[in-house]
Amino acid sequence: MEWYSPWALLLLLVLPVLGYLMLRKKRGAAVKFPSLVDLRNCPISWRLRLRPVLVVTRLLVVALLILALARPRKGTTLSEVSTEGVAIEAVVDRSGSMQAEMDYDGEKLNRLEVVKRVLTDFVEGDKKDLKGRTSDLIGLVTFSRYADTVCPLVLSHGVLTEFLKQTQIVSLRSEDGTAIGDAIALGAARLKKAEEELQRRNINLGFGSQGETSSGTPDFKIKNKIMILLTDGQNNMGRQDPREAAELAKGWGIKIYCIGIGSSQAYRTVQTPLGTFRMPAEQELDEGLLKSIAETTGGFYSRADDAESLRNIVETIDKLEKTEVKSVQYTQYAEHFGWWAMPALALLGIEMLAGCTVFRKIP
Repeated sequence: MEWYSPWALLLLLVLPVLGYLMLRKKRGAAVKFPSLVDLRNCPISWRLRLRPVLVVTRLLVVALLILALARPRKGTTLSEVSTEGVAIEAVVDRSGSMQAEMDYDGEKLNRLEVVKRVLTDFVEGDKKDLKGRTSDLIGLVTFSRYADTVCPLVLSHGVLTEFLKQTQIVSLRSEDGTAIGDAIALGAARLKKAEEELQRRNINLGFGSQGETSSGTPDFKIKNKIMILLTDGQNNMGRQDPREAAELAKGWGIKIYCIGIGSSQAYRTVQTPLGTFRMPAEQELDEGLLKSIAETTGGFYSRADDAESLRNIVETIDKLEKTEVKSVQYTQYAEHFGWWAMPALALLGIEMLAGCTVFRKIP
C-alpha cells in the first residue's frame, strides 16, 4: 500500500484545532427565563451529554476524506522477461567405481556424492563464486551399464535438484558398467529436441508460437547447447561408440565439457565381517577418450583429483557459458480511496440524521 499524494496527510494536523473550535463555539440563539433556579436543578439528559459525539463524528468524517484525498493505492509489479539462455545436460556416471572416496570440506564422501553437491551449487548457486543458473534449461542423464534420463530439461530447478539428490550408485552387479557412448548419445538427443519441446509446451500453455509470448510471459530462446560429462571410468558397455556419439553431438551444435573424476591415491571403504577397511581404488579413467570427445565438439577436458579442483572446473564452465536476461518491469495500481471515502459519506449521513432527530436542539 502506498499514497499517491502523501502531502495531503499534513491536513490531519488541522483536526485538533478544528475540534477545539467546534466544541467551544457559542450559539447566538437563546431563550429568556425570569429565573434559572429551577433549571439548575433539572437533571442533564443523556442526549445533552452525548451531543459532543456529533463533533467527534464530523472530525472523523473529515479525517477519512483527507485519507481518501491522499489516494491510497496498491501496486502489482508485472515483468516481461526475454531470456537467451543455455540448454545444459548434466551426464553423470553412477557406476560402482564412483564409490571411491574424496575429501569434501573435511568430510570423506564417495565421488558421486561430491559430484551431486558441486552440481547442486552450480544449478542453485553457492552464495560465493557460483551464482546459479536460474534462467537456463537444465536436464540430468545418469549412466552405468545403461543410460537413463532422470530429469528432462526444465527451467524449474527445484525438481532437478531433488532428482539429483536421489541419484545413487548402481547396486546390482548386472547393471554395473560404464556406457559413455550411450550416455552422450542420449544427452545429445535430449538437447536436440529441447527447443522444439519448449516451443510445443509454450503453445500448449497458450503463450504463442515460435517463442512469441503474451504480456507477462517469459520468452526463452536457446543460445547454446552444452553437455557436462562427469565420469571416472572408461567406456566398456553400450552400443554407441563414444567418438561417433561425439560426432553426432557436434553435428547438432552441442559442445561437450568432459570432467575426469579420479586420483591415483583414491580409496574406498569396504565393510567386511572382520571390520571396515579402506582399499585403494583402481584407476580406470580414459583421459585420451575424454580429450578426444571434448576437442571434437569444441569443449575442453579437465581432470578433477579432489572436490576443490572439481569445483574450479565447474566455475570455469559457469563463466564460459553466460546467460543474458532482459527484463522490463511495470506496475499496475488499484485505487483504494473508495475504502475511505465511502465510510466517510456514510458517517456524514448518520451524523446529519442524528443532529436533526435524536440530538436536535430548539431553537
